[in-house]
Amino acid sequence: MPIPPIRRAGRRERRSIAVVFALHGAVTGGFATRIPWLREQLDLGTGQLGLALAFPAIGASLAMPLAGRIVHRHGTKAAVRALLILWCASLALPALSPHVAVLCAALFVFGATAGTADVAMNAQGVEVERRHGRSIMSGLHGMWSVGALLGSAAGVAAVHLGLDARLHLAVAAAVLVAAAPAACRGLPDVRPDPAREAPPRFALPPRSALLIGAVGVCAVLAEGASMDWSGVYLGEVAGASEAVAAASYTAFACTMAAARLAGDAVVRRLGPVRTVRAGGALATAGGVLVVTASGPVAGIAGFALLGVGIAVVVPLCFAAAGHGGPDPSQAIAGVATITYTTGLIAPTVIGALGELASLRAAFGLVTAGTAVLVLAAGVLAPPGGGGVVARNSPDVRANLRGD
Repeated sequence: MPIPPIRRAGRRERRSIAVVFALHGAVTGGFATRIPWLREQLDLGTGQLGLALAFPAIGASLAMPLAGRIVHRHGTKAAVRALLILWCASLALPALSPHVAVLCAALFVFGATAGTADVAMNAQGVEVERRHGRSIMSGLHGMWSVGALLGSAAGVAAVHLGLDARLHLAVAAAVLVAAAPAACRGLPDVRPDPAREAPPRFALPPRSALLIGAVGVCAVLAEGASMDWSGVYLGEVAGASEAVAAASYTAFACTMAAARLAGDAVVRRLGPVRTVRAGGALATAGGVLVVTASGPVAGIAGFALLGVGIAVVVPLCFAAAGHGGPDPSQAIAGVATITYTTGLIAPTVIGALGELASLRAAFGLVTAGTAVLVLAAGVLAPPGGGGVVARNSPDVRANLRGD
């Protein structure tokens, strides 16, 4: 029996946006593997490197509010294609920096292109989700994690072969830039309503994004703390060896990626609110394990549970923002700005609290944040309640018939 054209189009759109997310993640993964090279090449101290690595988040936070105007002016497909190409091309910039000041400027541009591309592709993901009446955002963020792992694997291979980072990142940027237009070819070309007023060039987060962003903050705080401090925590508090402590992030990242890839099936069954409540409960249990850990096994299990529990929260925050108002890109930009800013300060907050009190106390704060997810998940309820998206629109009805 031939596949209906509407169903074929839906598959093509879902494949295209999934590849876009994977390409975006591959840039991040490739860059992360060359941070030690940058430190050695520019002879950076720990403080200088930490300062430089804050600039991607600063650039992203400042550029994201511009994304709504870009999407409104050019449409989601053209905006995703152009911004993804710029983001992939920017991968070559950091390794070309001759001085720490130039590196900071390059990383600012790197973060700005990452942030605007992130907003545009999430707006496109929400549109594809809306058109086909089924949750896909968790899986898309899972594909980002897959792309990051592939990019980092290629980077590790380049390091193993002794390739200069300038050559490695330039070649990687060229390959990803070449792949971006093909990845975007199957995206729906969504144009803004001509009657709707264009958003301002620099749009502050709308009020509707603030509560959703606050839920995202709880998840990003746990993610940032686990990414940056899990190894230190296991080594200093749980008595883990250096090798075991280093493996903690791998456990966290892998469980988070797996949970995101599987998360859409859970969302379709339980809905976003109950999914986030269940995830929050699981993450809270993981946080309690971390805080009370007397050995590395309990600590690693706790971080793994944290990864599973918070995995789908940020994707569902983007989905809720995009489905909740007339301008998805502006609402997503608001949520993204709030969460990225939290991601910027989270490691610093954990470190400061760990210095003032203890790392156990710091992760007590993280655990309290995951408990808030259980209480505040209701703000992610879709308009009209019930399903993931409104299922009575002509597009959704047509696509459901195609399935």
